[in-house]
Amino acid sequence: MNTSKNIPAAGKAVFVTSIALSALVVLWGVVWPASFGAVTARLLDLVVVDLSWFFLLAANLFLVFVIYLGFSRYGRIKLGKKDDKPDFGRPSWFAMMFQAGMGPAIIFWGLAEPLSHYVNVPFGLAEPGTSEAAGVAIQYSFFHWALHPWAIYAVAGLAVAYFSHRKGERGLLSAIFRPLLGNRVDGPVGKTIDTLAVLAVVFGIAVALGQAGLQMTAGLGETFGVPNTVFVQLAVLGLTTLAFMASATTRIEHGIKWLSNISMLIAPLLFVFYFIVGPTATQLNVLTEGTGDYLTNLVPMSFRLDAFSFDAEWMGSWTVFYWSWWIAWAPYVGLFMARISRGRTIREFVAATVLFPSVVSMIWIAVFGGAALQLARSGEASAIAETVEQSPAAGMFLFIQEYPLPFLLSIITLVVLWVFFVAGADAGTVVLGELSTGGLSNPKTWVRILWGVLLAGVAAVLLVTGGLGGLQKASVLTGTPFAIILVGICIAFYKHLRKEHGPSKGEDPRWNDWFASKTSGEDGEYAELVRRTPGAVADGAPDRSDGSA
Repeated sequence: MNTSKNIPAAGKAVFVTSIALSALVVLWGVVWPASFGAVTARLLDLVVVDLSWFFLLAANLFLVFVIYLGFSRYGRIKLGKKDDKPDFGRPSWFAMMFQAGMGPAIIFWGLAEPLSHYVNVPFGLAEPGTSEAAGVAIQYSFFHWALHPWAIYAVAGLAVAYFSHRKGERGLLSAIFRPLLGNRVDGPVGKTIDTLAVLAVVFGIAVALGQAGLQMTAGLGETFGVPNTVFVQLAVLGLTTLAFMASATTRIEHGIKWLSNISMLIAPLLFVFYFIVGPTATQLNVLTEGTGDYLTNLVPMSFRLDAFSFDAEWMGSWTVFYWSWWIAWAPYVGLFMARISRGRTIREFVAATVLFPSVVSMIWIAVFGGAALQLARSGEASAIAETVEQSPAAGMFLFIQEYPLPFLLSIITLVVLWVFFVAGADAGTVVLGELSTGGLSNPKTWVRILWGVLLAGVAAVLLVTGGLGGLQKASVLTGTPFAIILVGICIAFYKHLRKEHGPSKGEDPRWNDWFASKTSGEDGEYAELVRRTPGAVADGAPDRSDGSA
């Protein structure tokens, strides 16, 4: 049977190439695991030592860019046609976006990261094990989980949502580059961009699946005494793969929506319980002080490298790992966010994908990380920080043992993790199917199942060849080339907005002319395309057909 007969001709090259490359990675890891581990370790060292500066600058650019779009006059532009209405209510919309953006990762690291920084303080900013170290630990945990990661997602999501819902382009990242490349996006250059996006998604999701598998296995060990071995990790991964492939056979309005809603109902129950029975005053103090420290030091943290005493191991395990992981996730989360955001405005999108999730992440870290640090400092569970330093996946379940109803709460936590796990992987198969088939909004079930199998295969290879360290290496390596693509997306999207909607109030119009001349050698071709596109306005005059001012 010719399985590619349902794939548009424009998407077949991307589909075949990305499937082949993903399968080769799995084969390499299975047949020559030692070689796979050695090569990825060497490449990781090169990236962290030579390109950390680039990751920091790129992440800062993405944050400034999306905040500017949200608060400028462009924020009133609708991601869709004039009469388009949102497909989902706000609660379901936010639940699906949050689980896609963080999923089980915030449960994994929301407690483990503050404890890790408490023992190994970033940049030597405090003496380990002190109250100052605890403050720095919360500050850097907020830094890694608040504004920057969500801004990275929003760059891809905003651009795809705008071009697909408003301009009628296919839901592909390559389509965003039309303002820069003209019709060349329909040729090999565009296919290369989409293939890199597919590979970034594959490894980004595989890292998340691998981490969730590690944490679930640790939870099973702490709760039921199941041995924490690679075999058990692979068994958990296999069973969960069957679950999300079953979910993949349903429509997004059913499987993913309901799984997301379930996870966003159970997770707050855990939060409320530990907020009530935990050191509530300390948790509120941590949130208050941590927010102040984070906002006060946001700029220094965003540029800190310790250039003359550079710690490649710490940067590769934390900031560079995180930024590259979020970047690798950007096409997956961004396309999924775009898919469910028709009818929203740019300002709504930025608020819902950057500001609100950042606040939720900070509150979660303050409650769980703050309570765990209090346990470590009080002596009630003095070994918890050192244990988590060796095995981050065990952190949440060691923490649970110090509170009432540990067995029941461990089971509930495992259920939340599993639901996040399944929903996130299911959403990933949707995005991979769309990216690899030329922008099909509802890829065939067999395409999603095939990607599900490959996702599980890559996650399994990474677990076997390197455990948590192997997962981090894969994330950094796949995020590197895609970071360059995200920078290009910012330039192309900004160029289009200025061309079609005019400069923001107070901007010097001469900047528009200079920017256009520097970013496109085919400006005449693109200007003609804009004029021929429904909803566009000639001569750069503002388009107010959607009611924007």
